[in-house]
Amino acid sequence: MCTPTNVNPAPAANAPQVTLTLSNGVGVSGDVVLTLDPARAPLTVANFLTYVNAGFYDGTVFHRHAPTFVLQGGGYAGPMTAGGVVPPLKATNAPITLEDNGGLSNQCLTVAMARTNAPDSANSQFYLNLNNNTFLDRTPQARGYAVFGSVTSGNAVLTAAINAPCTAWAGFLGAGECLPSPNITVTRARQTR
Repeated sequence: MCTPTNVNPAPAANAPQVTLTLSNGVGVSGDVVLTLDPARAPLTVANFLTYVNAGFYDGTVFHRHAPTFVLQGGGYAGPMTAGGVVPPLKATNAPITLEDNGGLSNQCLTVAMARTNAPDSANSQFYLNLNNNTFLDRTPQARGYAVFGSVTSGNAVLTAAINAPCTAWAGFLGAGECLPSPNITVTRARQTR
């Protein structure tokens, strides 16, 4: 498991938490707890909690795994098979305004919103940083990706997910990226604080 090179500011003691229950049926099984930071990313946290509290993430899969980069999910309902037909994205709410200036960095074990190349395009998809990906942070030359919390429990489950079997899928995923096979599913996502 990676170690952050810089530590992000700590969220408030009563910051919201979300528990993701993960399973792939063959070794990944358990909870990953995310502690969110609404003081530094209020729109992003509110957006994520809207999806969580609506049950949107239940049954979604982590569709993008880059072992030394990110584990991304929140857009597709399973099952997905590498080389098969890409299922349609789940219907989402309107995209949100990018909050890449709140002082949180894409450090190891943080959670951030995925988006297209357009800055204000994030909706439901999120990723867990599996490395210190500070090149995803805002710079004077480019917009970044909005970090809105961190993994605060469940490192053993996340390690099992990182080490789970994975299949390349040319045309859908980039080089060095793969689809966890069997799928790593969010069986349940709940706000627990």
